[in-house]
Amino acid sequence: MPNYRRNRIPGGTYFFTVNLLERKSSLLIEHIGELREAVRVVREKQPFHIDAWVVLPDHMHAIWTLPAGDDQYSNRWRAIKKAFSKAIPKTEYRSAIRIKRHERGLWQRRYWEHTIINDADYAAHMDYIHYNPVKHGWAVTVKDWPYSSFHRLVKMDIYPLNWAGLDLPLLEVGNSDN
Repeated sequence: MPNYRRNRIPGGTYFFTVNLLERKSSLLIEHIGELREAVRVVREKQPFHIDAWVVLPDHMHAIWTLPAGDDQYSNRWRAIKKAFSKAIPKTEYRSAIRIKRHERGLWQRRYWEHTIINDADYAAHMDYIHYNPVKHGWAVTVKDWPYSSFHRLVKMDIYPLNWAGLDLPLLEVGNSDN
């Protein structure tokens, strides 16, 4: 079994991509309330700051900043996945190995993590997150997608409402599959 090494910086800021196992599913937006509640419960017990987040039907991207001295984002993702999985009906297919391990068949086991290294990296990943629904054809404009921190950031005057018009170049970051 491979030894996955994750970069851990206490109090760091991280970009994540988390996928459902079934990439043609729309489970995340069908059960957005359950997902939001799972995140709320985990944040209550293990605080972190949500810099940005977008939820698509089959995957999500987020940027989190952890509290000073804390580098345990893996525990938070495990808890979010577990809480979400417990909150929704058991209707998915499960392979023999998942049954043997007492696992649901909802999530890919691994996730993509990237440590944000500077302001330019942060800005590029923020833009990537918010443009992702347009990239995947789920929205015509960024403001059209309801499951995004973009709307909160517009209210805070960080993004203009018409951000990412067709004439603006965007930086490509992240995993090319997502």
